[in-house]
Amino acid sequence: MIPAAFDYVRPGTVDEAVRALADAGDEAKVLAGGQSLLPMLRLRLAFPELVVDAGRLPELRGVREDGNALVIGAMTTHHDVVHDPLVRRHAALLAQATRTVADPAVRHRGTLGGSLAHADPAGDLPAVVLALDGELTAAGPRGRRTIPARDFFSDYLQTALEPDELLVEVRVPKLEGWGTHYEKFQLSAQAWAVVGVSAAVRREDGHIAEARIGLTNMGPTPLRAEAAEAALAGAEAVPGAVGRATASAAEGARPTSDVSASAEYRTHLARVLTRRAVLAAAGTP
Repeated sequence: MIPAAFDYVRPGTVDEAVRALADAGDEAKVLAGGQSLLPMLRLRLAFPELVVDAGRLPELRGVREDGNALVIGAMTTHHDVVHDPLVRRHAALLAQATRTVADPAVRHRGTLGGSLAHADPAGDLPAVVLALDGELTAAGPRGRRTIPARDFFSDYLQTALEPDELLVEVRVPKLEGWGTHYEKFQLSAQAWAVVGVSAAVRREDGHIAEARIGLTNMGPTPLRAEAAEAALAGAEAVPGAVGRATASAAEGARPTSDVSASAEYRTHLARVLTRRAVLAAAGTP
């Protein structure tokens, strides 16, 4: 299909992008890598009057250290996230999950910030940033503000970003001494996750001292498996104990039924995949 008509601007600075968004009100969309927006435009699921192309904003690309955190520009591509040595060393879970996104062509064009701002609960990366206790920085006419990941995803395809705000960077804590693993079930190599699990585990003396678990496609927003996290604290890092603790992985989730899976099957997958992800993150065979 052919998209509905829209105006197009390609600002050279973040300030110019923010002004364009502010002038357009609720009628603008930001174009990052385009892997989500362009299909929506072609299918006429989105009707913006203005598309603001962030492709000429080099300040929004790259990874840097800031104390105990990594700061990743919102326009950093999936490919660059996967191969960045700082991400692989300090935020391995993000690299592990990003490696599974779609295919190489999509990973070379799609961006971390675009994926998070699109907020598709079936997308791999929102639950990862949630599990990492990440923070997202938005720039708007009133300046910049930081939004914790737990407050960023508000509903299906909706975030805490205001219409005149641009996501500029993502901040994730360095996880030193943690094991991580991303596990997902999908119907084909390029399909969305039916269910995905992001797991980060810190061990002490053969036990799990702390666990963080993010769930993909188990509701209208990414979720933390808080009941399973609480049950894992202090549990032995062995299959039996982990299995009992992760039986509560889907507690509080609101999975849907669709052509890929029923809600009941998604609940089953959440338990199974959480067990696998936690055991892998804990280094338990």
